[in-house]
Amino acid sequence: MHKPRGELLNIRPILHFVGFRGDEYPRAVRIFGRPDYIHFRWDTRARRDIHPLDTVVFAKGTDADPPSHFNGPDIAEPDDCA
Repeated sequence: MHKPRGELLNIRPILHFVGFRGDEYPRAVRIFGRPDYIHFRWDTRARRDIHPLDTVVFAKGTDADPPSHFNGPDIAEPDDCA
């Protein structure tokens, strides 16, 4: 019997926010919850970091948009971060 990849590897889906800059961030948090990762822009690094089981919320655009040629810094926000 085959198990789905996430179950087999015990992967927890991650919530990514991409391109949030202003007051749309608090609205997205109310709808989706706090993100695990914030990507300042849609770049090749963000594209590589996203697993098929993850949820990705874009401030503008979609994952079909071409990624930026320049990588931006990412912010990891774990729940226990103080």
